[in-house]
Amino acid sequence: MEQAKRDIIAQLRKDILLMEGFKPATEGATSAFGLGPIEAAFPNGVFPAGSVHEVLNLEAEHTGATGGFIAGLLSVLMRSGGPCLWISTCRKLFPPALKAFGVEPERIIFIDIDREKDVLWAVEEALKYKGLAAVVAELRELSFTQSRRLQLAVEESRVTGFILRHDPLKISPTACVARWQVKPLPSETEDDLPGVGYPRWQVELLKVRNGNPGTWTVEWSEEGFNVLPAAEAITEEQILKFG
Repeated sequence: MEQAKRDIIAQLRKDILLMEGFKPATEGATSAFGLGPIEAAFPNGVFPAGSVHEVLNLEAEHTGATGGFIAGLLSVLMRSGGPCLWISTCRKLFPPALKAFGVEPERIIFIDIDREKDVLWAVEEALKYKGLAAVVAELRELSFTQSRRLQLAVEESRVTGFILRHDPLKISPTACVARWQVKPLPSETEDDLPGVGYPRWQVELLKVRNGNPGTWTVEWSEEGFNVLPAAEAITEEQILKFG
């Protein structure tokens, strides 16, 4: 009887995680995103595609790093062939820069809207369309009710949504599956050669439903994401000195 109860509870947990966008790990499968320990922080050790992610951008200096990290994720999500919608009232992204992260800018449809409340409506409608690989929205504010509507929209379509919040007035609870924050870090040149090295970021998973938040140093190269070991991660003193 006790074993039967445990089996029922275990199955209910799997069903709930599946409804929330957390797919079960496939035996022998490798990570498509290459985020290693970051993906291990999610339930089942799988990046929750087909869900809505909240990405905080609290300072203007972090805009490039935040956009670069999202672009790296899009490069994987768009391999299926579907396009991406990028919706905003004041777009910060420079489209040609997307090529550095393996994304062809012509495969992204940019929609510039005057009012933020219209952005929310457009995002909700876009997230319902199964033919899209992803939807990115630049917003300032997002309430729990609004985020819940967006999460409900992707439960059937399985489109991945990113809500990029620029300079929000208040950080309140949302129904998003995860809350991220990305900050720039100084790059490291190869063999002390002059120039600029690969982009590096401090990636913080501030909140994740049924998972384990954490902070990692991530580098982007031609091969994709590379999560650096703790020994190579930048120190807090270096972070303060950099920015």
